[in-house]
Amino acid sequence: MRRKGNGGALPIWILHTFMFTWFTFSALAEDPELGSSRVVFQTNYGDIEFGFYPTVAPQTVNHIFKLVRLGCYNTNHFFRVDKGFVAQVADVVGGRTAPMNEEQKVEAEKKVVGEFSDVKHVRGILSMGRYSDPNSAQSSFSMLLGDAPHLDGQYAIFGKVTKGDETLRKLEELPTRREGMFVMVYLHGTNYRLFQPTERITIMSSYYYDSKTETCEEEKSVLKRRLSASAVEIERQRMRCFP
Repeated sequence: MRRKGNGGALPIWILHTFMFTWFTFSALAEDPELGSSRVVFQTNYGDIEFGFYPTVAPQTVNHIFKLVRLGCYNTNHFFRVDKGFVAQVADVVGGRTAPMNEEQKVEAEKKVVGEFSDVKHVRGILSMGRYSDPNSAQSSFSMLLGDAPHLDGQYAIFGKVTKGDETLRKLEELPTRREGMFVMVYLHGTNYRLFQPTERITIMSSYYYDSKTETCEEEKSVLKRRLSASAVEIERQRMRCFP
């Protein structure tokens, strides 16, 4: 006797199990692999560490990593913090307090082709800022403070925060003021007011290491102290040049 009901279809619990498994593996498949390089920004509110997606945006990764190696982000700052949305690093050409040497200027003024991908804009992702031209990204980028699906496919994702979420949460709690009309980031070219921190969030210094080969915490601690001292010296030089 033929059973009435689903006409031979799979039981609901089997379908639910299949769908859950499929979505889980789909999400894992979409999560790109991080390279072994790590960068640390030492800010006046704490450290933020991030890694790169070299297979997703190789040109962008090479460009940002070179800027870090040249010390371009030292004395730069976060000029925008929208709670639950983004914390954005300023363009190094105008965002640093220390003067730039010629090698730094040449690299900082380069534009990177837009390497758009299927990676999603979720909290912790690093996403390049740009103007309406898709190939206008230079050195400004954002750390996502929440999920922003409306940005997907529009801006080049090149890495993610690996440590320092507690620092990002501190930044989110800082007071901000609405400033000016801004067109560079994240509303598809529409003018709008940005949320600018009332206190400067300074990237005092930065350093990088390889997570596969440099695992000694003592060595990294020494390096951090040296770079902090270097940042102080840079600021002293700046004050002598621009009293």
